[in-house]
Amino acid sequence: MRKLFFLLSGALLLLTSCSDTPTVAKKEPEKPPEPITGQSAIYKMFQVARSWGPDVQVLKMNTIALSDVPNVPPGKSAAWEATFTSSSRNQLRSYTYCIIEAQGNLHKGVFGGLEEAWTGPHGETSPFLMAAVKVDTDAAYETALKEGGADYDKKNPGKPVTFLLEKIAKYPDPVWRVIWGESVGTSNFSVYVDASTGQFQEKLH
Repeated sequence: MRKLFFLLSGALLLLTSCSDTPTVAKKEPEKPPEPITGQSAIYKMFQVARSWGPDVQVLKMNTIALSDVPNVPPGKSAAWEATFTSSSRNQLRSYTYCIIEAQGNLHKGVFGGLEEAWTGPHGETSPFLMAAVKVDTDAAYETALKEGGADYDKKNPGKPVTFLLEKIAKYPDPVWRVIWGESVGTSNFSVYVDASTGQFQEKLH
């Protein structure tokens, strides 16, 4: 009887320990980083640039195309570059934001470039406050589509859409320039959208 008791007790302990064994959850594969809109990118860079100069203002920002990240939705980009100015330092400095490590000295996250001398606005562009960027690039793209972009896209399918943010003299607020093409110089159609109000300003072709 005593042997039977020990055998039954051992079996019971074995069953209990088996039932208490935690199940190991399958680890979900990491999702690839996703391209982001211009407003999100410039805010991330502005946060870092403020530690360089507390009085920083935005001079311009533009998309950077990456062959490693194809099929990016219009209104977003895998990499952005912004230039900020500091009057107290008499300097300007460019920053990049990228979702991956890439060629061309692009690093994941925000990366600051070299400082350059800056003595004030030159030409038609001028720096502006970060608070003026109230409209995001996806919304600017939708406006540009309504103002001729959709028709141009049908006639010229497959063209990349790039973005340039700047403050030019002819408009009261900074503007998003929605560009069908890889750059301003190679494009024959683009649309200006007010970055503060979202209103259509002008189309160039």
